[in-house]
Amino acid sequence: MNRTVQINGREIGEGCPPYVIAELSANHNGDIDRALRIIQAAKNAGADAIKLQTYRADTITIDHDSEDFQVHGGLWDGRTLFELYQWAQMPWEWHEPLFARARELGITIFSSPFDATAVDLLEQLGTPAYKIASFEIIDLPLIRRVASTGKPLIMSTGMATLQEVDAAIAAAREAGCANPIVLRCVSGYPAPAAEYNLKTMVDMAQRFGVLTGLSDHTISNVTALASVALGGCVIEKHVTLDRAGGGPDDSFSLEPAELASLVADAHTAWAALGKVSYERQSSEQDNAKFRRSLYVVKDLCKGELITAEHVRSIRPGFGLPPDCIGAIVGRHAQIDALRGSPVSWQLVGDVPGRR
Repeated sequence: MNRTVQINGREIGEGCPPYVIAELSANHNGDIDRALRIIQAAKNAGADAIKLQTYRADTITIDHDSEDFQVHGGLWDGRTLFELYQWAQMPWEWHEPLFARARELGITIFSSPFDATAVDLLEQLGTPAYKIASFEIIDLPLIRRVASTGKPLIMSTGMATLQEVDAAIAAAREAGCANPIVLRCVSGYPAPAAEYNLKTMVDMAQRFGVLTGLSDHTISNVTALASVALGGCVIEKHVTLDRAGGGPDDSFSLEPAELASLVADAHTAWAALGKVSYERQSSEQDNAKFRRSLYVVKDLCKGELITAEHVRSIRPGFGLPPDCIGAIVGRHAQIDALRGSPVSWQLVGDVPGRR
């Protein structure tokens, strides 16, 4: 089945170029001008969409310093969850100007809501789609709330078991989203490519009958391009202006030139998949004449016995096919033939088309 989903008029599916989402996330680093410049950079790079994250520290956790709320190791070592999200959050009052700027530039903008109040805000702004983050894929009430809006829904599956993915897809469908897009994801920051197991993406498409893609936290673009070759329809990548910017997500994000390369290379990879075809391609037409064929490589006189010294399979391709050599060698020449002449059936006195 050739299933498709539309976001803001852009069709997403097997027969469409990959849909590339530039994830702004926390890369605003507390500066709305930086956020605006990232939106511009995403547009310039050719991304299809820019995505935000809509939460406040107090809508995603509580201010508490017990062990349960501590982050140990990794990029955010030593912070409490509340401190991390207070650092990373995007002020809600920024959403309206960011949505306005994206629309002015002609790039689709939507967001990941982390609770129902975020959904309410995004509905007020007329978001054309939603994304459920990996950490929220087990929040089935949130998925149902988002699905009930009737907007296209993308879900990441980092950390999720098969049963949890199944439950999330079922919740989305039961609440009104018949065709959620499901992204393979590894919730490591950064994540090693070897842990992505992209064949799981293929299995999800077959098992659940969904469009799939990749939420990619690796440093390079290789994994994302491989996902396109396996049928992925969506690529999501974190984007920043400067990987050394010092913000919560900068260090594992693409810079603008890398995003532009991803967009171009993903489109090339998709175009290269093409269709099943055994036809000669247009770029090959001029070279077909240089394929091998039978040629006279030593002068022949009429009546002379033709041997392997007289006829060989060489390039170019204006003579008989190489497999005809058995019908030529061992017979007598019926005409004179100079070295460098293409072999035809006339050499042995046969009429073209009789064989």
